[in-house]
Amino acid sequence: MPLITADSLMTLEAYAKARKEFRAKVIAHKKNRTIHLGKHMTLLFEDELTMRYQLQEMLRIERIFEMDAIQDELDAYNPLVPDGHNWKATMLLEYEDVELRKQMLAKLIGIEDRAWVRVIGFDRVYAIADEDLERERNDKTSSVHFLRFDFTTEMIVALKQGADVAMGIDHSAYEIEIMEIDPVVRQLLVADLV
Repeated sequence: MPLITADSLMTLEAYAKARKEFRAKVIAHKKNRTIHLGKHMTLLFEDELTMRYQLQEMLRIERIFEMDAIQDELDAYNPLVPDGHNWKATMLLEYEDVELRKQMLAKLIGIEDRAWVRVIGFDRVYAIADEDLERERNDKTSSVHFLRFDFTTEMIVALKQGADVAMGIDHSAYEIEIMEIDPVVRQLLVADLV
C-alpha cells in the first residue's frame, strides 16, 4: 500500500471545502473494516484512506501548513498504513460507564498483546502492539492501542485462495473467539495484502 506524501494531501482550504463529503466516504469505508470482538472491543483495520483522513483532520485541527510540521505528521501516521504483508488495526476498549471502564482498564493490562488473528490451517498471529509509544501503566491499560499482525507468505497465499480467518483475544479478563468474519470485511482485508 503506498504511503501518504505531502504533495498528495489537500491544503487546509481545499480540505475545508471537501471535508463533509470526504468524512462521509471514510465513515462508510470504516464500517467495512471494523470487527467487534464482544461488546467492549472493536478492531478498526486501517488503510491508506483511514490514515489519510486522520492526517487531514489533524492538520485541520492543529492548523498545520508548514512543510516541516506536515512531514512530522506524515512520519507519525504513515507507519500505521499496512505494508502489504500485515494488517494494522486500532483497538478500542469501549465501556460507557466511567466506573466500569476504570475497573476494566485496570484488569485488562496486557490485552493488546493477547489479540490474535488466525488464518485457518496456520498458527495464531499475535499482535505487535503500540510500536510508537507505550500506552499502558502499571495500574491500567489505555482504551486505545495500535496493533500490527504480520503474515507469512504462505498465510497470504492461503488468504488469497480463500482460507477463512478467525480472530480473538485470549486475556484472562477478556476471552473471545470469532470463527468467521463478514465476507465483505474479509475481502477488503485480503485486498490489503500482496
